[in-house]
Amino acid sequence: MSATAPYAGPSPIRRPVAAAALLAALLSLVFGLLLAGAGPASAHAALTGSDPQDGAVVDTAPKEVTLSFSEAIAVGDDSIRVLDPSGKRADTEAEPRDLSEGSTVRYGVALHSGLPDGTYTVAWQAISADSHPISGAFTFSIGAPSETTVALSSQDVGGGPVGVVYDIARYAAYGGFVLLVGGSAFVLVCWRRGASTPPMQRLVVRGWLTLTVATLVMLLLRNPYTGSGKFADAFDLAGLQSVLDTKPGAALVSRLLLLGAAALFIAVLFGTYARREDEREKKDLTFGLAVGGGVVAAGIAATWAMSEHASTGIQASIAMPVDVLHLLAVAAWLGGLASLLVALYRTPDIGSAAVRRFSAVAFGSVVVLAATGIYQSWRQVGSWSALTGTRYGQLLILKVALIAVLLAVAWFSRRWTGRLTDTAVASSSGAEEEDAATEPGDTPPAPATSSEVSDASDASDASDASDASDASDASDASDEDIAPERAAQLARQRAVLTATKKKRVRDADPERSGLRRSVLAEAAVAVVLLAVTTMLTSTEPGRTEEEAAAGDTAATAPAAGGPVNLSMPFDTGGQNGKGTVRIDIDPGRTGSNDLHVWIDGSDGEPMDVPELKVALTLESKDIGPLPVVPDRLAEGHWTASGVQIPMAGDWKVDVTVRTSDIDQVTIDKNAKIG
Repeated sequence: MSATAPYAGPSPIRRPVAAAALLAALLSLVFGLLLAGAGPASAHAALTGSDPQDGAVVDTAPKEVTLSFSEAIAVGDDSIRVLDPSGKRADTEAEPRDLSEGSTVRYGVALHSGLPDGTYTVAWQAISADSHPISGAFTFSIGAPSETTVALSSQDVGGGPVGVVYDIARYAAYGGFVLLVGGSAFVLVCWRRGASTPPMQRLVVRGWLTLTVATLVMLLLRNPYTGSGKFADAFDLAGLQSVLDTKPGAALVSRLLLLGAAALFIAVLFGTYARREDEREKKDLTFGLAVGGGVVAAGIAATWAMSEHASTGIQASIAMPVDVLHLLAVAAWLGGLASLLVALYRTPDIGSAAVRRFSAVAFGSVVVLAATGIYQSWRQVGSWSALTGTRYGQLLILKVALIAVLLAVAWFSRRWTGRLTDTAVASSSGAEEEDAATEPGDTPPAPATSSEVSDASDASDASDASDASDASDASDASDEDIAPERAAQLARQRAVLTATKKKRVRDADPERSGLRRSVLAEAAVAVVLLAVTTMLTSTEPGRTEEEAAAGDTAATAPAAGGPVNLSMPFDTGGQNGKGTVRIDIDPGRTGSNDLHVWIDGSDGEPMDVPELKVALTLESKDIGPLPVVPDRLAEGHWTASGVQIPMAGDWKVDVTVRTSDIDQVTIDKNAKIG
């Protein structure tokens, strides 16, 4: 969720200069904390290492394959599979062994004995501690590389049509929560008379229905989302049972139970509370509903905090309540904004007092959002490079930009609200007072239906004149001359006419019209912001992505006789001339070695080049350069066997890459060999 601008309205900060200063201070604090750095925090587990390594060539078959991760994961029987060149299982098909020690998370699978030479594929799939599915694959070779017939699915776990529907349900769940909690809070705190208004009732009820349906969809799709990716598995009872045994499954079930309590809250709010006329009794009931509704809302928010990003990484005991506060503040602001939009467009009764009360609520919400949002960003990013160089960081920058837009629109809304008065309200309230001043023995007219109000507000002047004539006839006729049904109908028509007049007076108010437009603009930006926020919840945080990339590509300085792994970026200056060269020298000691070279393009995909040369130089002994011309094995992969290292030392590895007839570059890096 996002720290968003307070809605317009009189507040302690009235001047544009003060608003601009507040924005500058908040943004400075955000980026200052991002630069501060901290110990490792994570969400979305990432593969940080393996034995054998990706692309390694080993002399003899290992007894087991081990994988290391950045955080705790949940694994099953087939979470790690090792496939031989023909695609058959090379592991014992037992559940992976937990080899974790301290903060190191490692799992291993045993291999069959006597495995033949060739290239083996390791495919893995697991669920990270923040509930998101992760998967990947890599290869290693025994003896020498070979062709392999293994064809893994290009679809990542959690993707495909099931992933699309699951993500839509995730977004809908956030939207339903915002409408349910924010709409209810708006009625209780800002506009109590809204409890008897059909448009407000529909808004909150639809929020409840959306959240309930989305939660049910997520619960049913959880098994295929983290596994097969097939819709048919949504009704697999065994799979559903396994989901209920997980933390995300328990959170979804808890949310459904809390939504049952929320249904009771809605029934009281729009039933007993809406009909209560005694102010003292209504005040007591308001307090009770606020306490009970707050507990239910916090419980529903906790179902996200206990199963997603906040539940893993550093300071989880602090991050989870912070996340609950963040979600509640978002709901109060965005849900209140949606409620105000409905009230301005669909009801004629809301006045400036309710708008001002919402302004105070929104200002408090934005303070909470700013503080909690800064803390969450610090946990998940932590550095400038992660902020600018990862997808999570780029989405976060977009989110901050949307916040800035919201603040700008809110400034215009504040100006409109500053001009808003109850003059228009007063001009139309005479009808209300006239209707209210009935004799004690009179029977009040039945309330007009919402369809009648809508029809009246959209009717032409001719139909209004006809209704007015009917109403006038009704007022002139005696009760004895009119049938009860006709009297009730005419009474409703009088109520419709009164509401229509009030609406027309308010719609003619330029301040009110300007406020409606600015609130509509805020709501449009808020919808985009909610979409970006939902994408952030399913994106690997920048800190974790950066740590995983560093573990995959950083050059190592191994001990004597250990494999050498180098990574060197290059840029030939031509079109599509940027990429990364990765080199493995195994066993990395004097004598005969196998050399593997991989070239990845700027998009991370394998990249073929017209020419590739490698040379080794031991400058301290004036040996070399020793040329190596590797052979192309596959797209973006070259290999050379029998590379002779005459003596141990700090060797310079030169790589020449040519990407076109005229674009070429030579790069180098030192490595200890032998």
